Parts: sequence; C-alpha cells; structure tokens
Amino acid sequence: MAGKEQKLTGVQKAAILFITLGPEASASIIKKLPEREIQRITYEIANISGVKNQYKQEVLQEFIEMNKAKDYIVEGGIDYARELLAKALGNQRAKEILEKVAEETEQYRPFAIARKADAHQLLNVIMNEHPQTISLILCYLQADKAAQIMSSLPEEVQNDVAYRIANMSNTSPMVIKEIEKVLNSKLSSVVRSDLTVIGGVKTLVDILNQVDRTTEKNITEGLEKENPELAEKVKESMFVFEDVITLDDAAIQRVLREVDNKDLGMALKGCSEEVAEAIYRNQSKRASAALKEDIEFLGPVRLVDVEKAQQKIVSVIRRLDDAGEIVISRGGEDAIIL
Repeated sequence: MAGKEQKLTGVQKAAILFITLGPEASASIIKKLPEREIQRITYEIANISGVKNQYKQEVLQEFIEMNKAKDYIVEGGIDYARELLAKALGNQRAKEILEKVAEETEQYRPFAIARKADAHQLLNVIMNEHPQTISLILCYLQADKAAQIMSSLPEEVQNDVAYRIANMSNTSPMVIKEIEKVLNSKLSSVVRSDLTVIGGVKTLVDILNQVDRTTEKNITEGLEKENPELAEKVKESMFVFEDVITLDDAAIQRVLREVDNKDLGMALKGCSEEVAEAIYRNQSKRASAALKEDIEFLGPVRLVDVEKAQQKIVSVIRRLDDAGEIVISRGGEDAIIL
C-alpha cells in the first residue's frame, strides 16, 4: 500500500472499503456496480497485500460521511445537508465533504423529488399513468408514502400495481430516466438514476405493512386470484393482527408489555375468539377481567378505529421482531422469544 503522503485514488479507497467490510457485505454491494468498475476494484484488491488500520478507519469514516451527506441532500437539498453536517462535524469538514460529493457523478438516489413531494400531490401526478409506471415509482418511495398512494388508487389498479411490484426485479436505466423526464416536466425537478435493481416481494410487503387493512386485504385477495404461489410468498412475509395466535405465550406476554390497554381493547373488539383467548390467557385474571369490561364498555365502534388499533399492535410486534426480542413465525416455523 502506498505511503501515507500519497493520496489514495477512488478505486483504492473502494478496495480498502470492501476489505474492511468483509466478504459478505462487500459481495452484496459490489455485484450492483458496473462490470468495468468491478474489474478495476477486484484487481486492486488482489494486489493489496495488507492494509494499515489507519487507512481502514479513514476510508470507512469517509464512506459514512459521504453517504450521510448524499442522504441529507436527497432529503432536503444542499443547504439542509450543509447545516446538519456543520452541526455534527464543523463548518470546514462539512465544506470538504460537500465538495467531494459535488466532484462525483451526481447520480443521487432515483426519484428524489417524488420522495420529497406530498403524497396527495404525487398521487394527482401519477394516478393516470400506466400501472407499470406507477409500480416503478412506488418502488422508490418511502413505504409509508407508497402506502398512502396505493390506498388511494382504484381497487383494480391496486391489484395490477401490486402484482407488478412483486414481480419486478431489474429495470433498464433508460426506462427509469424516461419516467424521470416525465416527473421532471410535472414536478419541475431533475432526478438522475444510479440504481436499477428494485421491486420484488419484500418491497411489496414493506408497502402492504403500511396500508390500511382494507387495502391490504383487497391486494392479497387479488394476488391469490392472479398468482396463488406469489400470494403465498407475500403472506408468509407479512404479519397481521390475527396472526397473534401463531406467537407463543412468552412472545405474546412480551408484546403486551409494550401495548396500550386502550388500543388492546379496541383491537379485540370484534376479533375472533381464538385471538382473544390468546391474549386473555397471557394476562393475569385481574387484567383479563378488566380488559373484558373495557371492551364491553366500548359499545359499538367504527371498523376503521378497530383496524387502526390492530395496526398499532402489529407495529409493536414487527418492531420487537426486528429487534430480535421475539421471532414471528414464517413459513411454518415456530415463533420463539430470545
């Protein structure tokens, strides 16, 4: 490796970064690069006999700072990025980072304007587009924003869009750029693309996990009619309130410690006896009796309020699952608590 006084090239930094990250993490990143860049980086890696810890730390720190800067720019623009970086790293360091970002190809995250746009405004722009175009755009949005738009589409369009998202894998950069041009004319901003691999079942599940239950049910039922095998893959990757019965008692008890009693009572209003029993048996006699009284006291309630309460509890379950505190059973596996 070159001496400390020699400035590292971009390829050398990339090689050091991949060495630092290790083979598993590096493989998932490098496979998305252009073939020419892969050849240059792998050649550099092959010719490195060793890397000083100092270089590893410097390259990794620069990588983190540069990516933070790019994310800030995408979310709020140059001024927003400069302000946040200055607060965290000081004015001089913030200036250096932004200058480095400016020297790059400026191929920022695709559809940045769509990510910053209001969901209602964006819906008005794309609702009359072809379902394939809508699907592509939703793949690049935040899950909650994509969910708002998905919920507002006509039912027949929801099914079509959902099916296309789940079956989407690779999209030509030329197609993405063409769609970006349309958004450019309608949203008055230029967006450049640097990603081509999008969509798939996970993207659809992320969106469905954010939509209301009515929309979720409509889409999953539509997928079952169109492609039962695909629908099953989607359902296996999801968790709905009724799936509480698939959790073991220890996991349910962990969830109950995080749930507001008002939400729990509303969520159980009108649910199946099996689900209710799974909750009651994991409470003390006093707590379950009090919960039953609360449910009776509620009287008639709106379906939308019940679904909202159930979604809150599902969010708690998914959060605990992501944190590794419980494990949601998928594909026939038993749920366990760690």
